[in-house]
Amino acid sequence: MWVFAVCLTALLVKLGHWIYTQTNRKSCNGKLPPGSTGFPIIGETIEFFSPYSLHDIPPFVTKRMARYGSLFRTNFVGRNVVVSTDPEVNRFIFQQEGTSFQLSYTESFKEIFGQQSLVSCHGMVHKYLKNLILQLVGPENLKGKLMYEINEATRRHLRSWDRHGTVDIKEVTSEMIFQYFAKKLMSYDESKASRKLRENFKAFMDGLISFPLNIPGTAYHACLQGRKNATKVIKDILEERKKSTTPHQDFLNLILEEVRKEDKILNEAIAVDLIFLLLFATHETTSSAMTLLIKFISDHPEVLAELVKEHETILRSRDNDDGEITWQEYKSMTFTHMVINETVRLANIVPGIFRKALKDVEVKGYTIPAGWIVMVVPSVLHLSPTKYDDPLAFNPWRWKGKDLHAGSKTFMAFGGGVRLCVGADVAKLLMASFLHYLITKYRWTVTKGGDIIRKPGLVFPDGLYIKISEK
Repeated sequence: MWVFAVCLTALLVKLGHWIYTQTNRKSCNGKLPPGSTGFPIIGETIEFFSPYSLHDIPPFVTKRMARYGSLFRTNFVGRNVVVSTDPEVNRFIFQQEGTSFQLSYTESFKEIFGQQSLVSCHGMVHKYLKNLILQLVGPENLKGKLMYEINEATRRHLRSWDRHGTVDIKEVTSEMIFQYFAKKLMSYDESKASRKLRENFKAFMDGLISFPLNIPGTAYHACLQGRKNATKVIKDILEERKKSTTPHQDFLNLILEEVRKEDKILNEAIAVDLIFLLLFATHETTSSAMTLLIKFISDHPEVLAELVKEHETILRSRDNDDGEITWQEYKSMTFTHMVINETVRLANIVPGIFRKALKDVEVKGYTIPAGWIVMVVPSVLHLSPTKYDDPLAFNPWRWKGKDLHAGSKTFMAFGGGVRLCVGADVAKLLMASFLHYLITKYRWTVTKGGDIIRKPGLVFPDGLYIKISEK
């Protein structure tokens, strides 16, 4: 029996080595960037997925930058990857969107978010879906109905937190945003639903950034099951809506109108993947940013004092200090936007931006072969002492006099190029509304927690609790 086991192991090792050499042949007409592809099959995946602390550049990247420079090659989850930490190379990559490069993720990531989701679409289809989303969160909606609804939802949830006294800020902000956007997207109310959609998103989140081994008992398998269950709920709602004659003022209604068109681009599979991705993107990333926002201003009382000054000035300018935030007031929150920018700079909630080379591309004396993935790493620039003075310090004043609503070569918190995050403006509005009502209507103190665990692609605030009470 043991002889059979040894022979089988040897056969698998040889097979693995053959697959590895076949899938990683460096058929390149030029000079590849320096680097290593690691072990057979797994490449350097395990080290890539290792957690690290809040203010660090990923050690995986730091180690290789020291050895190879600002452009290097690696391999994880079965794909050859060139990692760029060079601002000029990054800018070139974004400028060449659709000609030399296009958005691309690993197959495991596509499996998680859907093969027909927004992250997998290009060209006219991507532009079409982006325009659909802008009908939900575009500037005109932000100035009107969305602003009113976000203000109302924020105030309602703050009152609920006050009744609880002490809350886990990541949990309650995630719940608040999820409830709002689930209703906005498809009129979904968790309290009235028999199948709990948010519970499946929690299972999905637990394995989102994990080694892509799809067997029972692994985090990746649990993630895919969470996705399967969540999309089943979305599909059921879509089927019920198709049969309904009751009008709904939500995003799903708009989507179904598009699906019914004769010359349609959208089908039901794309629609389900789109809603799934929007639910994830809206509540998970923004709630993480809000949690870190609370941590940072709690640790820096001088920042909180300046915020209080700005928001109390807004209150004094009103006829009714209990009124809702207006668009003009929101745009006047200069220091608040400086705080938001500084928070997302340090947070690096999306530390990897991925593209695929559509052809052999020459850059900095090296060749990126067609089909290879390129990963831009914003955190290297966000935390660079050559780009930011004392980069690890939380200093909102560094943004004084700068454009607070645009990205740059050294600030890519919301992505870059034509793929700049379509939800950036609504995320900033959510954060500003949250800060305004928390600061002006409540007393609050951090009671415990606040450790931050980070993995490639996500921030995991570890139990930041605040005690909150109305003034």
